[in-house]
Amino acid sequence: MKDSYLAQFYGKSQNYTDIPNKWYKEYNVKKGLRNEDGTGVRVGLTRVADVVGYDETPEGGIQAIPGKLYYRGYDVEDLVKGKGDSHFGYEEVCFLLLFGYLPKKAELEHFRNILTDCYEIPDEFVEMNLLRMPGRNLMNKLQDAVLTLYNYDDDPDNTDVYETLVKGINLMAKLPSIACYAYQSKVHYYNRDSLFIHYANPKYSIAENFLSLLRKDQKFSDKEARLLDTILMLHADHGGGNNSTFTTHVVTSSGTDTYSTIAAAMASLKGPKHGGANVKVTQMFEDMKTQLTDWQDDDQIRAYLEALLEKRAFDKRGLIYGMGHAIYSVSDPRAEIFKKFVKQLAYEKGHEAEYALYEKVEKMAPEIISERRKMYKGVNANVDFYSGLVYSMLDLPPALYTPIFAAARIVGWSAHRLEELKNVDKIIRPAYKPLAPYRDYIKLDDR
Repeated sequence: MKDSYLAQFYGKSQNYTDIPNKWYKEYNVKKGLRNEDGTGVRVGLTRVADVVGYDETPEGGIQAIPGKLYYRGYDVEDLVKGKGDSHFGYEEVCFLLLFGYLPKKAELEHFRNILTDCYEIPDEFVEMNLLRMPGRNLMNKLQDAVLTLYNYDDDPDNTDVYETLVKGINLMAKLPSIACYAYQSKVHYYNRDSLFIHYANPKYSIAENFLSLLRKDQKFSDKEARLLDTILMLHADHGGGNNSTFTTHVVTSSGTDTYSTIAAAMASLKGPKHGGANVKVTQMFEDMKTQLTDWQDDDQIRAYLEALLEKRAFDKRGLIYGMGHAIYSVSDPRAEIFKKFVKQLAYEKGHEAEYALYEKVEKMAPEIISERRKMYKGVNANVDFYSGLVYSMLDLPPALYTPIFAAARIVGWSAHRLEELKNVDKIIRPAYKPLAPYRDYIKLDDR
């Protein structure tokens, strides 16, 4: 809808809606719930995960350190190493995040059986909600699908902690299939591609099912499945303060149902400043490759990165996507793990030149950002920087990058929702400083 009067109203409204940036500091308001040194304002307690990027000094300041991510106290790097080729690790991580301890073999097998029993999706749900109603954006379609599953639950508004656990596991098991079906529907109706629907295999892990459902011949290598499994492990949780998980806490505190809560978390994750950043990184590099005549020329790469920051290149937002993190200042442990796999995969698949370009940007971008921006802490490549490259080398379509993130993160959201329900009985309600002056009402004829 475009209307000249609406534009006039909007222009006039700026006098009443704009808030000068200096006022935030004057009233000691933490923009984005961030302290001036970049650390987050502490608003809760959690046993689920710990995101470590700095140490607190005796003087009250912070000292940046190499990043670490812990699930229930276990280093995620150890979890990735520990699974090796003996088993798929994402289901083990799901158990750990939900129940708090590492399962024994029999416990893990039983839990996996519970998950696979929930794989099946009603035929009428797939036909009516996914095939007959395709979505242009898969994250929006996933939200729609999750909200629709509310109607398939006999007691959807039950917020008992155990019942919430059951609902979370059911969604966790179904979401990968729903994401793949939504993708097949999208490419069929909007891209005019062939439509094929496979069914989830109860003998497969979640990572294996993703690849099987996506590919027409259902073929994949064990190495591909184990790499995707690692990706799911790294995306499973990231503490209570990331935007989508904090959304989960906020919405849960209102007493609403599980389906509404997960849909809200997905809405947050979709954003390009959060989970949607992985797509932005890929798009940025695609644009970069068309602009550079020599991918190895440092001067050309520097010029392009400078143009990004000066809002002259790509989407003109002034951002180098995949760089920087709210907590990590030296290194993002997930990115470090990704990088090891990417390098090996790039050489196996003949993408050495593309990997070399990523490496150069990873090295140069922090230097260029620090030259042009006021920095409170260091800048490093985050998990999104390499994830898109890994996905592309696994032949996963960009439309599914963020949905895969969501399918992995749903276990973290569920664990934090359980924690909120069990331990906190107050609705989250922070305060805002009012700035509008009080005014007397003027009758319509007198204005």
